[in-house]
Amino acid sequence: MSVDRVAIAREMIARYNAQDADAYVAAMTDDACESTYRGAVLREGREGVRSGLKAMFAQYPENRAEILSALELGETVLLHEKVARAADGEKFEVMSIYSFEGDKVSRVEFIR
Repeated sequence: MSVDRVAIAREMIARYNAQDADAYVAAMTDDACESTYRGAVLREGREGVRSGLKAMFAQYPENRAEILSALELGETVLLHEKVARAADGEKFEVMSIYSFEGDKVSRVEFIR
């Protein structure tokens, strides 16, 4: 059975944009994490990601990410995104690397 990992990553961004941390982490393994690229873990475990996102959404209620492009190779998806903390705020670009275990995300690394 083939897994459309790009579709899963895109759905995670839709959940992120809806500021639905619970739905976002539902696509992750229990021990998933978010980190800088090859660096420090920012949010550890599904619960750590959930609580970190809820805090960020409270701080930036208008935060949104737009997917500019997506690539998939094996169990890895790369998204190029444009993010704005506020509708009229400054935008910045980020590369997000989603590592999968089957149909669940085990790690997201950010390059900014």
